[in-house]
Formats: sequence, structure tokens, C-alpha cells
Amino acid sequence: MNLHPKGISSLCSRHKLEEKWGKKYPIIFESWRNKWDNLSNYFKYTEPIRKVIYTTNIIESVHRQFRTLTKTKGAFPNDNSLLKLLYAGIQNAEKKWTMPIRNWSLTISQLNIHFKERLKDALGLV
Repeated sequence: MNLHPKGISSLCSRHKLEEKWGKKYPIIFESWRNKWDNLSNYFKYTEPIRKVIYTTNIIESVHRQFRTLTKTKGAFPNDNSLLKLLYAGIQNAEKKWTMPIRNWSLTISQLNIHFKERLKDALGLV
């Protein structure tokens, strides 16, 4: 669902959405109403940033890799052995990750604006 980035407009959009779907999905809309202050923070970001936030394909891919690695193992002698297996699995899976995130340079620039200096260390920016 692509919601409008402006706070007031998004609130109006939420009301229109609730008028249409509220009777069918009342628990969802009750949850949104109760947590709207937190949810509305999402709209302060631009669309490219919001898309990265709500896109779960990357996370689902990692989870699928983890399940593939661990489903045939009965038990692990300790936590460290599990972490080593998952680390090695991520290293192998990373070789297959060739699709770049659309508009990544624009997105990372906008993230840098929102989070000022925090990204410089993580990305090795000077």
C-alpha cells in the first residue's frame, strides 16, 4: 500500500481507508489508531526510504537461507557452532545477491540527510 507522505494527508487517507475496510478488518484499524503516533513517524521519510523500510524480500531471503542451513541439523553443541554455520551460510548467500536496491544512491543520500553523521562511520564516508 502506498500511503501519502504528508502527516495530515496520511491521516485523511487512513480515515478513508478505514471507511472502506474498517468493518472487514476492525482489529487492524484499532491497532493503527492506538499506535498512530509511532506509525506516523514513517511518513517523515521520503518514498525511496519508505520503500526500503517496508520491503521485506531481503529479510525473507536471509530467513530462507537460515532455515535451509539449520533444518537438517538435529542440535548444535553450543551457540557458537550455530553462529559459525549461519555466518558461513551468509557468506555463501551473499555471492548470489546481485540485484541492487532500486535508487540506492538517492536513498542512501536521503538517509544521510536524516541521520547526519551516523552513516559516515558505517559506510566509511569521509
